[in-house]
Amino acid sequence: MNTFFTIVAGFLLVNIAAGLVRVYRGPSPADRMLSAQLFGTTGVAILLLLSQSLSTPALVDAALVLGLLAAVAVVAFVTRIPQNERDE
Repeated sequence: MNTFFTIVAGFLLVNIAAGLVRVYRGPSPADRMLSAQLFGTTGVAILLLLSQSLSTPALVDAALVLGLLAAVAVVAFVTRIPQNERDE
């Protein structure tokens, strides 16, 4: 089962690489922010899978912190957008 968790974590790492392409090429700031949110949620999933695979409970705490930071980043982005861009 540990091999399965490691393979799934590797697949999620490939998804993050695809998200990096969107951050680089993203036509709008919203696309870039959604990619950053992808990094947060996928990073949490990778940490949780590695925690089970490696039997390291400290990675669960790191995943929790990463999830909280991703939520704060979204709130910071939304409050930074000017009102005229929100209406479009």
